[in-house]
Amino acid sequence: MTTAPSSTPDPTTEAIAEAVTQGRDGDVASARSKLLSLWATMGVTGDPLHRCSLAHYLADLYEDPAEALTWDIRALDAADAVTAQDIAGFYPSLHLNLADNYRRLGSFAAATEHIEAAREHTPALLQDAYGDLIRRAVREVAEAIADRDRAPRPSAPGSPA
Repeated sequence: MTTAPSSTPDPTTEAIAEAVTQGRDGDVASARSKLLSLWATMGVTGDPLHRCSLAHYLADLYEDPAEALTWDIRALDAADAVTAQDIAGFYPSLHLNLADNYRRLGSFAAATEHIEAAREHTPALLQDAYGDLIRRAVREVAEAIADRDRAPRPSAPGSPA
């Protein structure tokens, strides 16, 4: 039996979205602080979809690939606890971010493993602007891994402007 989606706003999702918008608008420190505060409230046993979203977006607020990697690992871990159909389209981006972090850290074997996982999950992406963005980024990161290039990608989330 299926139920209609709830029309009741989800305060955690709204708080995450507000912080993400704030970060994209340039107030990275405040956005990071809000997301870290939300993380402290929900903890590692909170709703896995909330944890996945929060950690995924929080990783983008760190220029240091080691710090971003910590949050991207948490995002993937949380995604594995969510029903596959609810999050299938998120996996290409999760693995892409891990591949990019490992690449920037010079761990090319781990980067290759995750870029391959990103490629395996790309069929779940829609044929839309977001899907095109992720597919293009997968190609860029794969090329950078092959070239053993550790430089930040100018188009990557969290890259300095």
